[in-house]
Amino acid sequence: MGVVIQVRIPSRLDKPGSSPAKPQNQENLLPAPLVLPSIHELDLFRCFQPVLIHLQMLWELLLLGEPLVVMAPSPAASSEMVLALTSCLAPLKFCCDFRPYFTIHDSEFKEYTTRTQAPPSVVLGVTNPFFIKTLQHWPHILRLGDLKMTGDLPKQVKVKKLAKLKTLDAKPGLYTSYKTFLHKDKTLIKQLLKEHYMASLMPLQRAITPWKNPPQIRPFQQEDFLKTLEHAGPQLTCVLKGDWVGLYRRFFRSPNFDGWYRQRHREMMHKLEALHLEAIAEANIRAWVKDKSEVEVVDLVLKLQEKLVRARCHRLPVKEEILHRVGLYIATIVGSLPEDLQAVLGPQ
Repeated sequence: MGVVIQVRIPSRLDKPGSSPAKPQNQENLLPAPLVLPSIHELDLFRCFQPVLIHLQMLWELLLLGEPLVVMAPSPAASSEMVLALTSCLAPLKFCCDFRPYFTIHDSEFKEYTTRTQAPPSVVLGVTNPFFIKTLQHWPHILRLGDLKMTGDLPKQVKVKKLAKLKTLDAKPGLYTSYKTFLHKDKTLIKQLLKEHYMASLMPLQRAITPWKNPPQIRPFQQEDFLKTLEHAGPQLTCVLKGDWVGLYRRFFRSPNFDGWYRQRHREMMHKLEALHLEAIAEANIRAWVKDKSEVEVVDLVLKLQEKLVRARCHRLPVKEEILHRVGLYIATIVGSLPEDLQAVLGPQ
């Protein structure tokens, strides 16, 4: 594709967190190569959203090398949470073992599930519900639920006793009896939990219906945003004092703000599309189709097909089972149409 990728494996002489050294005898490549200090750059705030009030406890567990299991609904969620946790010790390097996605087929499976010895200092990311039973003896288990695709922060998980982690349908929570050495920074937690201005621009979930296009994201109003700074601005948690409002006004005119806003708006649009697909999957398609003309039915099929293509191309945050259900709806509707239309719409 005309793109040259140069990879340099870090050596033991490299300082942790430093940028890789410039390769010797580097050709004058066009375009100039982009240097990535890390191959996994996580959005820590997004990863930690359901556990913000327990970040300090999790930080202590990681700092002390305590055995920790992360039970997540998907390999992606498991991997991201494990990597986010191990990176939160920076500038200290996390020197214990960690497995972002551990399965029953891993060679250490027997070692980690045996009850004849204490669990090792390792952070395991798992998705198989079977592990709830086999890893019950581990002292700290973080059970994550499905992330609801809304503009608001997800519900914070609660600290629970390990004895309650007995059933396969255990609720999300941080199952541990650990007592923290340090007190929580309640002021910081309060600010982290405050609703962000961008989140407030998202339509309410109840406004999303299957038979209408999703409602629009409200436009970003600079003055409305600036009004929120007094109660939720960076000056509340940052020691730097000065003209934050003036800095924001100039920032609004910079390419960096434009790039950030476009990215956030794109993510919110993807969330809306995912929520709309969920609403469609829960709807009674057959009842809607009953009194509709062929033109309306064909229009619906084309729109649903387009939505499925977009969902897969843009990797929308929607479960595969939702996409499968919508695909079945399309097949059912197409099967009820005359053969000539079935041929035009193609096999599903």
